[in-house]
Amino acid sequence: MPLAPILVSLLLSGCAAPQVQSPAGTPTPKVAVETLAIPVSAAENRAVSFTNKRSAFYYTQSHRNDHPEHAYFRGYNIAGRRIFGGYRLYQGEQLLEPLAATVVVHPDALVRRFPQDVTATLRLFDRQDALEIEIESEVAATPAASLRLELEGDTLTRLPTAGGIDWYTSRQGGDAAGIDFIAVGPSDRGFLIAVGSSREAAGALLEQARLHAVEWHAARAVRVAAALNGEHYVSTDDPRLTAALRWLSLTTDSLVTEQRGAGIYAGLPWFNEYWGRDSFISLPGATLVTGRFEEARAVLTSFARFQELDRDSRFYGRMPNIVKPGSIDYHTTDGTPRWVIALRDYVRYTGDRTLIAELYPNVQASIDGALLNFTDASGFLVHADNETWMDARREPDKVSYSPRSTRANDIQALWYEQLRAGVEFAQTLRDEAAAVRWSAAAERLRSNFARDFVDTASARMADHLDAQGVPNFQVRPNALFALSLVDQPEVAARILRTKWQALVYPWGVATLDQADPGFHPYHVAPEHYHKDAAYHNGAVWPWLNGIAMQRMLEMGQTELAWQLFTHANEIALTRGVVGGLPENLDAYPHPGESAPRLTGTYLQGWSNAEQLRTWYQGVLGVQPEMQREVLRLVPRLPQAFGTAEFVARIGAGRLHGRYEPIAQGRRYTWRLEGEAATIEIDIAPFTPQNLIVAAGDSLIVEQRPHRLTVQHLDAAGRRQAQTVVAPDADRTARQARLDAILAPAAFAQPGKADAHPAMQR
Repeated sequence: MPLAPILVSLLLSGCAAPQVQSPAGTPTPKVAVETLAIPVSAAENRAVSFTNKRSAFYYTQSHRNDHPEHAYFRGYNIAGRRIFGGYRLYQGEQLLEPLAATVVVHPDALVRRFPQDVTATLRLFDRQDALEIEIESEVAATPAASLRLELEGDTLTRLPTAGGIDWYTSRQGGDAAGIDFIAVGPSDRGFLIAVGSSREAAGALLEQARLHAVEWHAARAVRVAAALNGEHYVSTDDPRLTAALRWLSLTTDSLVTEQRGAGIYAGLPWFNEYWGRDSFISLPGATLVTGRFEEARAVLTSFARFQELDRDSRFYGRMPNIVKPGSIDYHTTDGTPRWVIALRDYVRYTGDRTLIAELYPNVQASIDGALLNFTDASGFLVHADNETWMDARREPDKVSYSPRSTRANDIQALWYEQLRAGVEFAQTLRDEAAAVRWSAAAERLRSNFARDFVDTASARMADHLDAQGVPNFQVRPNALFALSLVDQPEVAARILRTKWQALVYPWGVATLDQADPGFHPYHVAPEHYHKDAAYHNGAVWPWLNGIAMQRMLEMGQTELAWQLFTHANEIALTRGVVGGLPENLDAYPHPGESAPRLTGTYLQGWSNAEQLRTWYQGVLGVQPEMQREVLRLVPRLPQAFGTAEFVARIGAGRLHGRYEPIAQGRRYTWRLEGEAATIEIDIAPFTPQNLIVAAGDSLIVEQRPHRLTVQHLDAAGRRQAQTVVAPDADRTARQARLDAILAPAAFAQPGKADAHPAMQR
């Protein structure tokens, strides 16, 4: 039996993913990709996006391409080149108008049903520069017999048809060498489009697509289905929550590509390239919490190849800021510590110490280069204005719109974690000299940070120190990353409340307090200012929701964090690109509008990834530390939370979990497969419990107001131990103190846009 029918039969029979067992041992239903279909109306006219998992993406709006910035990129793009802008279908001489179509978006297909009883389904193929327009028609026996397909776009030149193939070239600006050839031809199912660097290459790929399109489609469908099942499975009794989590997982996975080695696109349409900081912020949510360990490993090792290892270079030890075809740039400070931290995250999830040994020379270079070239007398990491994530600069004079030199608080927090991760790696490899040296540097940094950045009396944290060491106390969200350097919990809580109430709107975290004279209420307001002026001076960034929710969950403020989480899910389901989150939003809704506009890229990797990371690590509380064979379980569920079931890849095994409400409390059931570990159960306000669990064992924990019951069952279901725990008095008192500070916290609310100086220019 040939391969393609086998794959198709697997899909039809529901065997695309391995059978999943619930913690109780009963089969968990598999997710059919079709169940995620989202209808889109002409009034909604949402963005739709797919990638080929290598270097191509297709973008369109469901009915009409009218977005003021994104429409330029409509159609098919490869490695930063605009190939064609879409297609038109004709029945005879009649154009089939997308505006009149009924549109349904699937995770791997865009389906348009036209009033003429013609259905056109657009699909990409994995790692092929080809795509298919499948046709279903009730007026012709052969799908494409009565139809004609034409490509459109301002890069195209039509060539003579030859051998039943329509030919085009696509020219990139005035570059005579930047020409792609496009072959368009009929197939048994509709139309195929192939792109190549020459006419011969495009023609050969078209013939391959004719032979293998069914097989390629089936393989892509199997991959998408597998991403929803097996070690990625999640289900809840809230259909919208479940749909959002599944869609976010799939749209995030579409950004994990192989354009120049393995990497994660920063965002589409204009960041279809690898950014250091973006990749490593995204890596936990894009690959680790979803069990894609092999892709995580590939991204880490791929970036290591681009590290600056010339000891005579000022950037010695740095990971690049941008990696794209033809260029590499090193002007970022935070990308390098985030690479080291991401490596530590990978090791914590996988327990894979072999990668530590392989990449330890890169870790050494990253730390020693920073110590040599970029640390001051206090041990702080120094940087230029445009070398933090707030890097927008004015053209043409390159003046920063958000100057934060020379020592930003988030950079110091990342540098501290880089040093601590380096110590862990050095100890693992018995490099005691490095461990001692780096540990001393970390403790010195922590001590000096408390002295120079934190005003304990007023519970303020400086956003940065200037070149003269003067603290700047602008209210920005970067302090959220540095709260781990504040030793007094009550002081940290007061700082958190200040930041939350000033910066966290119900729709996301803004970059500057609206009370600041530099605040910009709208990201895009060209009649008043350039959009980059607002980029980090008021615009909302959904990726910051992750650290904001994390800090609230750590301090026991689950309900407020959950409100922010659910609002972001609704954006993915109902606004912007189908199934994903954008780069930005306005801080304020425009006059007459009930919600702020989505801005920036239509699909941003770290926005998606931080939402997924928060779900797994923060809400479900799955926090592996498999390098020391420990699995921490720290669930933080809101009161209204119902039932959830999930599978998470942990080390060499899998964790099956089920959370469900019971009378006056909640039951947590976990089963660890294929891996043994010490499991630390941390459910507030009870004393954490440690249990040594063998592969196949289960834990059943019942939480009620005045007791926590923990049962340990072996693989055969026999009880090994049972413990009943009362609330911890010290922990209860500590939480009461934090609640007194944080419970009154509320979301920021928009003021009057015209009152801000930026709007008066």
